[in-house]
Amino acid sequence: MPALAVLVLLAIAFVVVIGGAPGRAERATAKRFATYWAQGDYGRMYALLDDAAKTRTPFAAFAAAYRSAAETATIRALAVGKVGGRTGDAIPVHLTIRTRAFGTVHGVLELPVSGSGKQLRIAWREQAVFPGLRPGEQLTRETALAPRAALLARDGSVLAAGADRTSDDPAVAGEIAGRLDLAPPEQASRLRALGYPPDAKVGVSGLERVFQQQLAGQPGGTLLAGGRVIARTQPRAGAAVRTTIDPKLERAAIAALAGRYGGVAAMDPRTGELLALAGVAFSALQPPGSTFKIVTLTGVLEAHLANAHTTFPVTDAALLSGVKLENANGEYCGGTLVNAFAHSCNSVFAPLGARLGARRLVEVAQRFGFNAAPPIPGAATSTLPPADQIGDDLAVGSSAIGQGLVQATTLQMTDVAAAIAMQGRRPIPTLRVGVPPRFVRATRPRVARAVARMMRAVVAYGTGTAAAIPGADVAGKTGTAELASTVPPDGQTDQQAARDVPDTDAWFVAFAPAWRPRIAVGALFPEAGAGGDVAAPAVRGVLAAALQHGPGE
Repeated sequence: MPALAVLVLLAIAFVVVIGGAPGRAERATAKRFATYWAQGDYGRMYALLDDAAKTRTPFAAFAAAYRSAAETATIRALAVGKVGGRTGDAIPVHLTIRTRAFGTVHGVLELPVSGSGKQLRIAWREQAVFPGLRPGEQLTRETALAPRAALLARDGSVLAAGADRTSDDPAVAGEIAGRLDLAPPEQASRLRALGYPPDAKVGVSGLERVFQQQLAGQPGGTLLAGGRVIARTQPRAGAAVRTTIDPKLERAAIAALAGRYGGVAAMDPRTGELLALAGVAFSALQPPGSTFKIVTLTGVLEAHLANAHTTFPVTDAALLSGVKLENANGEYCGGTLVNAFAHSCNSVFAPLGARLGARRLVEVAQRFGFNAAPPIPGAATSTLPPADQIGDDLAVGSSAIGQGLVQATTLQMTDVAAAIAMQGRRPIPTLRVGVPPRFVRATRPRVARAVARMMRAVVAYGTGTAAAIPGADVAGKTGTAELASTVPPDGQTDQQAARDVPDTDAWFVAFAPAWRPRIAVGALFPEAGAGGDVAAPAVRGVLAAALQHGPGE
C-alpha cells in the first residue's frame, strides 16, 4: 500500500477516535443517570444535573417527582436498555418498566442534556420522570378492581361474598370476617402504589384485612401521558380464600367470651392453623402474668438452675432489690418446683427469674416469639424490653412472672403453649388452609416435656383445676396479671378478693391431650379477676368442643 494511503487511513482513524470519545462519555453519563434511577438512588441522579436544573428544582422536589411517578405507574422494576447517540440537546435512553397494574411498558426517554463530552450534564425537566411524556404533560391513571373474591371457612362455608359480603354463618362471620372501608391513612400510599383506585373499599379488620390482596385481585386500568394512552390492562379477579377458621370452634370461642371484653384463640399445634379467633385475640396487648412462667420455667430448666424435685421455702413473698414481691392474694406457697409452678408461686419464680438474668430471660422469650412481628396482618407484637433496659433484680423478677413491661396477646401466649405441646417446636400461626406447616425451635424436647408435665399439674391440682375435662389429659397455666395490688383488703378472704378485685387480668393457656396434642387454646379477660376462676373455664369449653368434634373436622 502506498505510504500516502496509509497516512490518510491513519488520519481518518485518529479523527474517528477523537470524534467518538465525547459521544461515548455522553452516553455513559446518560446511562449512569438511568441506572441510578433503576436503583432508586435519587441523590446520585440529582448530582448529574446541571446548575440550571438544580436552581429550578430543589432535590426534595426532584425526588418527590420520581416517587410520585413510580406510585402513579405502580413501578416494580426498571431496566436500562440501549442508549442512543445524542440528537441536539437530548439523548435517547431505551427503558423497560415493569408495573403492578399496567403490565410491562417499553419506551424511550428523551433525556435533556447540556454541555458535552465528560462535561455533559442532565438539563432535567419534569417530563423526564417517565418515557413518552412531552413538555407540559402529566402522568396520570385511571384504575379499577374486579369484584372481590369470596372468603370461606375451613369447611367451605361462606364467611363473606359479593359486594354486600353476605355469609352462610352470620354469627361466625360477624366475629372474624372483618369489614371493608376506605383505606386508612397509614395504608393509603402503599395501596395507591399497588394500583388501587382512591375510592376502593379494602379490608380494615379481621380476615378481610388479613387476605386483602388475595381477595381484591390485581388492579387494572389506563396509564396516561396527558390525554394519550401509554398502557392499558384489565383488572384480574382474586381467587376465593379458604381460611383455617373452624365454625364449630369459632362458635365455642364466642360462647366462651359470653359477651365479655377479652380474647380467645384456638390453634392446631401440629400445623399452626388458627381454628378460632374471637374478641381481641390478636390485637390487645396486656401483661401476661403467670402464663409467662412457662417461658421462665423453660429458661430455668435449660440453665439447670432447678429441676422438678428442687424444693423452695413455703412463704408469701420474696425480697428482691430490697423490695417485697408478694404472691397473688398474699398466699403462702412453695415446696417442689412442680408444686410452685402448679400453684403459681411468685415467691419462687421471681427470684428464679432474677437468677436466670435479663439476658437469658429475653433470649428465651424471643425464641417463643416475643419481639417479633406476627405473620398475621393487624396482629400486635408481643414484647419485653431489651436485657440492658429491664433494670435491677426486682425488675427482672417482675418480668419473669409476666409483670413489669412484658406485654402479650392471647395469640402469642397460645403459641407459647403450642410450642410446649410440640416438644419445643413453636408453630408459626397461619390463617390459610393448605399452607405447609412451619416451626421454630423454642427449646429442646427434654425441657419441653418437663414443662408439659408441670403444666399437667396446674390442671390436676393447682390453680387451673377449672379447666379439667373428665377423660382428657389437659396441660395448662393460669395467669392473674396484677394491674395494681392483689393483696386482699382488710376483712376479705383471699378467694373473695380474687373474684372481686377488678384490677387483675385473667389468663389461661392450655393444650390437650397432653401427650398427643391436637388443640391449644388461650384466653384473656382484662380487669376480670383471677385466671383460674375466669379464664380457665372459658378455655375448658373450647378444649371440650375441639376434643369432641376434632379440630378442623
